[in-house]
Amino acid sequence: MKPIWYFVGLILLSMGAIIFLTGLYLLINPPSTNTVLSATRPNIWWGGLMTIAGVIFVIRNRNVRV
Repeated sequence: MKPIWYFVGLILLSMGAIIFLTGLYLLINPPSTNTVLSATRPNIWWGGLMTIAGVIFVIRNRNVRV
């Protein structure tokens, strides 16, 4: 059996990749209405952070058995 942190890493990796790709899409095709902090590109930052955290969790727990 795999530890729970392996699956948490998979979820973070997949959700972070989706958010990151959405941020890249919005960078290329900006929306017609802007919010106050849209210039900081939070989708790219948080998506990248979640993706990196997911990769770390998956790598650290890929060979661990419970």
